[in-house]
Amino acid sequence: MTNQASNKLLLIAATCCILAALAHIGCIVFGSEWYRMLGAGEQMALMAEQGHWYPTIVTSVIVVVLSLWALYGLSGAGAIKPLPFLRCALIIISSIFLLRAGAFVFLMPVFPENSQTFWFVSSSICLFIGGVFFIGTFQQWKQLSKHN
Repeated sequence: MTNQASNKLLLIAATCCILAALAHIGCIVFGSEWYRMLGAGEQMALMAEQGHWYPTIVTSVIVVVLSLWALYGLSGAGAIKPLPFLRCALIIISSIFLLRAGAFVFLMPVFPENSQTFWFVSSSICLFIGGVFFIGTFQQWKQLSKHN
């Protein structure tokens, strides 16, 4: 077993992914008000109100990805059995979160309907989750190498 600090960080990262997945499920279940509340933009909210398939599909894909990333966090923490390509996956997950945190400047013009608050909050969340994944992965590195 690995030291507690690294386990806790990857458990925190996995928990954050689970919470984010649940928030996205809330958008699917509760509709346009949740899309608005979580800052997905008026266009997504309107499509959800009209019963369009696009918001549900996009949001479902995000739920699946976040759930998979949560499983990798749990695996890296040692809470579940090692998943394939564990170290590589944890590095990629960390990188995606950290890139998303910093890329908001480039993403803002693509999604002009999203508020400044949305970009600040979502980027801060991504920075936190990416940082926790990164530090947890770094702390677990030797233990993770035994599974590759």
